[in-house]
Amino acid sequence: MSRRRGGVSDEDRRLWSQVAASAAPLPGQVRRNYAPLTASELKPTAVLPAQGQAKPALPIPDAPRFSMQPFRIGQAVKPPRATASLAPTPAEALASVPVAMDHRTHRRMSRGKLAPEARIDLHGMTLAIAQPVLERFVLAQHSAGRRLVLVITGKGKAGGVDAPLPVRPGALRHHVPMWLGRAPLGRVVQQVTPAHFRHGGEGAYYVYLRK
Repeated sequence: MSRRRGGVSDEDRRLWSQVAASAAPLPGQVRRNYAPLTASELKPTAVLPAQGQAKPALPIPDAPRFSMQPFRIGQAVKPPRATASLAPTPAEALASVPVAMDHRTHRRMSRGKLAPEARIDLHGMTLAIAQPVLERFVLAQHSAGRRLVLVITGKGKAGGVDAPLPVRPGALRHHVPMWLGRAPLGRVVQQVTPAHFRHGGEGAYYVYLRK
C-alpha cells in the first residue's frame, strides 16, 4: 500500500469506491457514479483573508493609567506625609463613656452649674508623685461624704500633643482619667467629665463620687 505524504492513500481510494458503488439511491432519484475524491478535496483548507484585507487584530487590554503630579527640573521633592492614628483625647474618650449618674445632675455639672465641694491641684507634679496624692485625696473626700470634687491637671504645653506618652507635655491630663477608673479609686468614682471652662476647662476634671 502506497501513500503519498500529505495526501490520500490508494487503500482509502479503494474503500471510498466500494462505498459509493454500494449506495442505493432514494426513490425517484437517479443513481450516480461517484468518482473517488482527490487528495485536494479531502485535504482540509484554511480560510484566508481576502487579498489586501488585514488580519483581525486581537483585543489588547487597556494599560493601567498613572497620574503624575506636575514636576519641574530642579524642584525639591517632598516625601509623602505620614499620617499616624493618634489616640483619642481625654475629652473624646470620656464623651464615649455612658452616663452612670442622674442625667439632670450630670447636665448641670457639665454646664458648670454645680460648685465642686473640694479641689486638688496636681499641676507641675510628676506622674509618680501625682498618682498617690490623687488616691489619698479622692478616698478622703469619699469618706467625708462629699460628692463632687475638682481635680486640676493643667492643659500641658502647646504643640506637644503629638509626643508619645509619658514624655508628652500634659501627661497628667491623660493619666488622671485612667487612675480614676481603676483600683483603688474605681470603686468610689461614679463619673468623670471634663470641667466647664469656668472651673478650668480641659485642664481639669469633675469627679462625681458614689455615696
